[in-house]
Amino acid sequence: MNRYTNAIQIMGGVALSSTSNTETIRAAIANGSLGFVQRVLKENERLDHIAGQAYGDSTMWWVIAAASSIGWGLQVPAGTLITIPNKAQVEKL
Repeated sequence: MNRYTNAIQIMGGVALSSTSNTETIRAAIANGSLGFVQRVLKENERLDHIAGQAYGDSTMWWVIAAASSIGWGLQVPAGTLITIPNKAQVEKL
């Protein structure tokens, strides 16, 4: 089993993956075709926990990281502004 076995499927059954879609996510946010909400991280919050709440899948933390242009760390400092893309729209990228 690889890390993408249970990944959200997009583009005719191709798995959404961190390496191939980071720029797609960023571009879609920049051009307004991907809805999102923004909020400031609180103390002791982690991206994988937020992804679990937002997407029902904590392994999708990288979507938030990519959208927020914060790199690949699960633990991000409190006070960081994060961007959480809309789940239904992410699935259609």
